[in-house]
Amino acid sequence: MAKKRKYYVVWKGIKTGVFDTWAECNKQISGFTQAQYKSFLSKKEAENAFEGSYWNYVGKNTKKTEVSFSEKKKVGNPIMQSISVDAACNTKTGDMEYKGVFTKTGQEIFIQGPFFDSTNNIGEFLALVHGLAWLKKQNNKLPIYSDSKVAIKWVKDKHAKTNQENTYRNKKIFEMIKRAEDWLKNNEYNTKILKWETRIWGEIPADFGRK
Repeated sequence: MAKKRKYYVVWKGIKTGVFDTWAECNKQISGFTQAQYKSFLSKKEAENAFEGSYWNYVGKNTKKTEVSFSEKKKVGNPIMQSISVDAACNTKTGDMEYKGVFTKTGQEIFIQGPFFDSTNNIGEFLALVHGLAWLKKQNNKLPIYSDSKVAIKWVKDKHAKTNQENTYRNKKIFEMIKRAEDWLKNNEYNTKILKWETRIWGEIPADFGRK
């Protein structure tokens, strides 16, 4: 089955507009602080999105799925006074990066990467621990959202159970994993770790927009 084509909108970057490939989009956002971008499944949808605001699309799922009223009621609404973390990993190259944002505004708190020979789960784990450490350092009581069940479990277990091979190219990643695990073992925190319900609420506000 042929891979579906995507179009990329850059609202804030070196150049803005609608781009036909991820490579062209990446040129506009690479190294650009607080770049704003997202992928769409049709050019018309992308063009319409470009005419609007980035914040109309971040945290919203552009693929329409039917969710029952009872499901929505059961899950409720996200706590907007919180922070959200997410990671993105190119499955072909293994390049990974992660970031944290304020859920309500999308304002970037931290961003790390890209790192070589990694996985999305590793990125999600590191993002979550980075967020916890940042909140503790700021003495901030906000809860933290992640859309990764795996990362949440790894944090609770204080161990990243990854099968990723340790190589010379990803030495830094494994050093970061070790520091994150040590931080979890040596620090207490009262931060509530919450699961972002993507199916109900759309993409997490920290999403990189490359799906």
